[in-house]
Amino acid sequence: MQISIITVGKLKEKYLREGINEYSKRLSAYCKLQVIEVNDEKAPEEMSAAEMEQVKRKEGERILAQIKQDQYVIALAIEGQMWSSEKLSAELDRLALHGRSQVAFVIGGSLGLADAVLKRADALLSFSKMTFPHQLVRLVLLEQVYRAFRISRGDAYHTKP
Repeated sequence: MQISIITVGKLKEKYLREGINEYSKRLSAYCKLQVIEVNDEKAPEEMSAAEMEQVKRKEGERILAQIKQDQYVIALAIEGQMWSSEKLSAELDRLALHGRSQVAFVIGGSLGLADAVLKRADALLSFSKMTFPHQLVRLVLLEQVYRAFRISRGDAYHTKP
């Protein structure tokens, strides 16, 4: 399976980079992983609703340019469905079984995702009704994808391999 993480912005925090590197290394035993960072749109602290939409639209265009036509797209969005780790594992298994081996997870910027990206998505996934920094979500997502593969293989997923 090929997993792409398409995300807005560069990762700056060392502790997040270290965690992401660790889960990327662990995932190499289960899938081909690609992390694609698109530039975030520079914006002032205070913005009108129209300016916010413009920022999301520009970031959305960058995201959509990275999505391949045959990829199954799971967008992380607060309005999405909340899945358990077991449900994520089952979904990845289902996709693989049906020949959908290219999966892209999309993480928006600080303002969220543009409507065009949400429309392109095959599924909307929410980790919580709470709002998290998008850089932290990247780490949590990688851990959950790793956990999903471990569940699928029947491995103990709550302990280090």
